[in-house]
Amino acid sequence: MSQRAKDISRRIASLRDEVVAFVENLSDEEWKKECEAEDWSVGVTARHLGAGHFAISGLLDKFTKGEKLPQLSMDQINAMSEKDARAHADTSKTEALEQLRKNGTELAGFVAGLSDEDLGRQAGMPAFGGAVSTELFIDYVVFQSAAQHFASMKKAVAG
Repeated sequence: MSQRAKDISRRIASLRDEVVAFVENLSDEEWKKECEAEDWSVGVTARHLGAGHFAISGLLDKFTKGEKLPQLSMDQINAMSEKDARAHADTSKTEALEQLRKNGTELAGFVAGLSDEDLGRQAGMPAFGGAVSTELFIDYVVFQSAAQHFASMKKAVAG
């Protein structure tokens, strides 16, 4: 196992815990506030984090096995996210928390077991402009994109 992977895993677990604590403390009114950047409610955005951003273990497994990733563009990913958001517009706090906890824990555990070689392995996807390493994929999906969604949720609640 890699110390880098363990450090990344701890960062994932920390972000998961921060998002879970935030969601647990939301009032019903805050749950329904709209996130400006996403044009989704705070609740839908929370579920998106858990069911999307924290649910990437399967893709990471493809990285580590050298398998081809789905050849999706960013427009296709965004369209899939919009469709999912509409399908789960009435998501409950319980469902969102379940997704955040389950998938966040699974992701942190999966990443903790990666080697330095696994973290450096590359795969290509049009959404990322070509080949990216496993580590950069995690960084983009979790520490950049998911963190932006979380900031949007906090902004919506603040005001």
